[in-house]
Amino acid sequence: MSGKDNVTSIAFSRFHGGGMRFALNNEVEAYWEGLRDGRPMPARSEIDPRGIDRALGHTFILEKVAPGMARFRLAGQHLNRLMGMDVRGMPVSALLGAESRPEFALHLKDLFDGKTTLRIALHAKGGLGRPALGAEMILLPLNDPATGIDRALGCLVSDGQLGTAPRRFTITDIRTRGLIQPVQQIPAFVEDPAPFAPRPAPPARRPKLRLVSDRTDAPHPS
Repeated sequence: MSGKDNVTSIAFSRFHGGGMRFALNNEVEAYWEGLRDGRPMPARSEIDPRGIDRALGHTFILEKVAPGMARFRLAGQHLNRLMGMDVRGMPVSALLGAESRPEFALHLKDLFDGKTTLRIALHAKGGLGRPALGAEMILLPLNDPATGIDRALGCLVSDGQLGTAPRRFTITDIRTRGLIQPVQQIPAFVEDPAPFAPRPAPPARRPKLRLVSDRTDAPHPS
């Protein structure tokens, strides 16, 4: 995360995907939206913790390891409490039950292909020492000029008592939002520039001749 002095802020009232229960997700999405400023996505070097200080305990950074696979690079304490351990280095799919992982992998691939953002509704079943738990997770891609889209900013907010860790979730809904891609030229329709050829010089014109007599014995007009 960056140490820039200028921290981007943006009103997040229009980001209400999860309602007030998951308002921290809305704040993080609004921060990301403000950073990208019309681009498909911001650069990972632009992320400054001070811009999302209220949500830091719930935020994390994912690192892509293969198509449809990513691991936690950094993570807030809420993620550690959910899993009962430090989640850094763990695959993000460890949060999910086996039945939800194939669908999640497909959407994660699209995210790191720069196609979408993800907002995922989650539910953990209740059991002994584990009350039923709802949660929402957002994932927002980040670009790097050298390595491409290999990081994502995420935030996970739960609603209810955590109970005994680890907690694993089932996906109940996934909402995607397409990203604007830069316009690219199609090679088949791009013509090579015509080589510069100087205009040939016009042929030299022969000067017109005038006969001028300087004879002094020429007849004098009368």
